[in-house]
Amino acid sequence: MARILITGGAGFIGSHLCDHFLERGDEVLCLDNLSTGSTGNIQHINSPNFRFIKYDVTNYLFVDGPLDFILHFASPASPIDYLELPIQTLKVGSLGTHKALGLAKEKGAVFLLASTSETYGDPLVHPQTEDYWGNVNPIGPRGVYDEAKRFAEALTMAYHRTHGVRTRIARIFNTYGPRMRINDGRAIPNFICQALRGEDLTVYGEGTQTRSFCSIRDMVPGFVLLLEKGGPEPVNLGNPDEYSVLDMAKNIIEVTGSASRIVHTDLPVDDPKVRQPDITRARSTLGWSPTVELAEGLEETIAYFRDKLGLQGEGGG
Repeated sequence: MARILITGGAGFIGSHLCDHFLERGDEVLCLDNLSTGSTGNIQHINSPNFRFIKYDVTNYLFVDGPLDFILHFASPASPIDYLELPIQTLKVGSLGTHKALGLAKEKGAVFLLASTSETYGDPLVHPQTEDYWGNVNPIGPRGVYDEAKRFAEALTMAYHRTHGVRTRIARIFNTYGPRMRINDGRAIPNFICQALRGEDLTVYGEGTQTRSFCSIRDMVPGFVLLLEKGGPEPVNLGNPDEYSVLDMAKNIIEVTGSASRIVHTDLPVDDPKVRQPDITRARSTLGWSPTVELAEGLEETIAYFRDKLGLQGEGGG
């Protein structure tokens, strides 16, 4: 049995990680200040090996007893969240990462940083490889998230090089699945909820910008393999299948059976034009690659949102 601390453990990805490690027989400490997470994501858990701690990781961090792994997932992650919480986003990426790394050093724990494809900014290299340094506007509205994660990566590498902390960095590309929030603000939950309600689907710009979407069922095993087999260098985790945002909107209208229309609105500042992971490193070092087809992943995600919205039938409108 391992003893594991997951910061942001009541969030979308964090709660699925809690489930995985508990099913494996580990002890899980779930720490979250609930600024964007929800106890609803963990209310199904009934295990003596699970403990929820409502706490802000940017404060002094103390955990009694040993820790084998620390997974640092605390952070606003959608544009809606980090644009509403810019200072908190910067603080959790800097102060929060510092506190979590200090705890990993004290406990001799393996530390995994949940970084992001946003470290690449609006990329000039496509697909994105881990050795690409990115094209980020540090003073733009998205900079609070991009630079928080870039700083967190730098700090993580500093703790590895200076203190010998065993660190892992996961650069996470767009992930979707059950437990995303209705008002999350990202493409798939936005489109699904609008389609199920029979509302217009709002596409930013012409919708030609591309994204790569990975099911949470693929992503969780990627994190576990990274913990167990990875090294300190960043690893892209995501599905390399690339879709335009407009095509994704049309796809969701079709699979929900919705009568919704597509409307276009202004493109956000510094919105990336392309996003596609090169996962060569994950394949070669971890033996990991996604297996869940988009149609299968969307089906279970749509079912989740239909239940959350209290809707019956095939679609909206």
